[in-house]
Amino acid sequence: MPTISELFVYPIKSCAGIALNEARLLATGLEYDRYWMAVDSNGEMLTQRAYPRMALIKVEIADHELVIRAPGMSELRTPLDVAQLGAADKFTTKVWRDAAYGLDTGDECAAWFTAFLGMPVRLLRFDPERERIVDPTYTQSVGGATTYFADGFPLLVIGQASLDDLNTRLNAKGAPSIPIDRFRPNIVLNGLDAYEEDYVETLGIDGEHTSEPRVELRLVKPCSRCPMPTIDQAKGERDPEWPNEPTDTMSAYRANPQRNGAVTFGNNAVVASGAGTWLRVGQTVEAELGFGD
Repeated sequence: MPTISELFVYPIKSCAGIALNEARLLATGLEYDRYWMAVDSNGEMLTQRAYPRMALIKVEIADHELVIRAPGMSELRTPLDVAQLGAADKFTTKVWRDAAYGLDTGDECAAWFTAFLGMPVRLLRFDPERERIVDPTYTQSVGGATTYFADGFPLLVIGQASLDDLNTRLNAKGAPSIPIDRFRPNIVLNGLDAYEEDYVETLGIDGEHTSEPRVELRLVKPCSRCPMPTIDQAKGERDPEWPNEPTDTMSAYRANPQRNGAVTFGNNAVVASGAGTWLRVGQTVEAELGFGD
């Protein structure tokens, strides 16, 4: 039976993630995942697609603050509790085509990100008084879903065997293996066959304590991959010898006709039930498969 092998949150969109042994599941995804986002002077989102150095911005969840560090920069802190931002300026921004709503975290944060990225930047905290609705095309089975600054869905699920298969293919052509952080999943599963997550419809996870409700996640859309997996997350740049990997390798066998030929890797999920439950590395997962008609 599959088990959770890794859990990740990415507090600031497109910045470094945090590996956790346990994480609280909310309706919007894992707690603190994509709660913050950097925007330019026009209020447009910034991501590694255009600014790969964002991978070098590392974060830590402290008792009451998000601690932010990067090479050559002093430590920056911003409160976890949105109420501590006081009467923050409100922003309406976008994540791709979706409206999203942020609160300005202040001039100190803006100056820090501006200095590191070399352009005017503001750091926004998602406004919890607002909602960002997930595309209803994919959420009718759960009666709707919401998320914060994630690209489109509350969770991304990947099977470890899928990465292992990809690395075997990379190694066969002389390219180095890549770690799972290139794909920025929230939940990594052991015990599935390679790419079996493509066919999983539901993941069921029992809480470890009787007071915790059972979790049900619905996997609703294969994740179309942009060039971000080509960025070495430890260096904030592409490998000069293999600048287009793993995209080149995946393009040969992961073009998905259901996504108009887009390369897919992993499966996006929404929370059908169990919000408030803690997910933990090592938990057993029941995977219900579906192969369509």
